[in-house]
Amino acid sequence: MPATRGVVYLHCVPSAIAPHVEWALAGVLGRPARLEWTGQPAAPQHLRAEAAWTGAIGTGARLAASLRAWPMLVFEVTEDATWASDGERLAYVPGRGFHRSMISANGDVVVGEERLRGLLSRAKNADDYRHGLEELLGSAWDAELEPYRFGGDGAPVTLLHQVV
Repeated sequence: MPATRGVVYLHCVPSAIAPHVEWALAGVLGRPARLEWTGQPAAPQHLRAEAAWTGAIGTGARLAASLRAWPMLVFEVTEDATWASDGERLAYVPGRGFHRSMISANGDVVVGEERLRGLLSRAKNADDYRHGLEELLGSAWDAELEPYRFGGDGAPVTLLHQVV
């Protein structure tokens, strides 16, 4: 199976949970995951970290699933496209849940034909259509994540590799 890579953005993590997050990531990657934690300016008393990873296709989804045990976390996981798979971004915000997007090579969200056809069949008016497009694009998740993303400007990135 071809390898891919991506990034885990742990935007907002209570400090008491940080070691558990590292263990969860290590469980997916098959090796220790020691992250370099910094303060999260958007949420005092919370931490943030970024970790670039390499592994098999589907590792991004497994990493996101491993973090699901702590519903208070705010995070994103990306997985780059390969010749055999599309890229994706999985975003999680407490109270809103997960949003999964296909991502193009330049980082744009890609919405598949069937999802657009489904929206066209459900939308009864222009407002329904606009709301549906915002949902497909993950606009509400992006709006909530944006303050946390600024906390990562210039922050250190840890490199993680999956044992294969």
